[in-house]
Amino acid sequence: MALLGSLGRFDTPPEVAGRKTRLRAPIAADFDSWAGLRAESRAFLTPWEPTWPHDDLTRPAFRRRLRRYARDARDDRAYPFFIFEGATGALAGGLTLSNVRRGVAQTCSLGYWAGERFAGRGLISDAVRAILPFCFGSLGLHRVEAACLESNMPSRRVLAAAGFQGEGLARRYLRIDGQWRDHLLFAVLDEDRHGQFV
Repeated sequence: MALLGSLGRFDTPPEVAGRKTRLRAPIAADFDSWAGLRAESRAFLTPWEPTWPHDDLTRPAFRRRLRRYARDARDDRAYPFFIFEGATGALAGGLTLSNVRRGVAQTCSLGYWAGERFAGRGLISDAVRAILPFCFGSLGLHRVEAACLESNMPSRRVLAAAGFQGEGLARRYLRIDGQWRDHLLFAVLDEDRHGQFV
């Protein structure tokens, strides 16, 4: 039954390198860059995200976020990453592997965001492709799932470029910007990739 367990649990997930990006776990020193990027991108991001808490961009809220991230990684529940542009080292967005399910499922959910000034430059596509070997190798997962609003064509292109396949519509799936919204479901399996993302 060892096959159905976790291959590895990390207090801090390892750094992951893409062709255009570098991914690593968030740290306290990232606060100013993160808060600045999120603040300047708020109007761009809110149509696609859950409603932000009133104190979301404060340092105490960020410290709570980091504690939760560390606990989730230690417990093999979620693995958060910040996405940095490889050429400049600038924080460009974030990516989270959440809802890790072991046992007979061996799957997780993928979510991501980009700061407005970094959108449309291929950075998120690169980061999603780069994280898949970590999912299927280091974490030993069989399946990575993702969901996006039907109207979110950039996100649909990101998923298609990384080999995700559409699996249908989930009605009123997630509460986004204060409303329950339908989402398209996507997934990629370990056997789908055949070395494509290595």
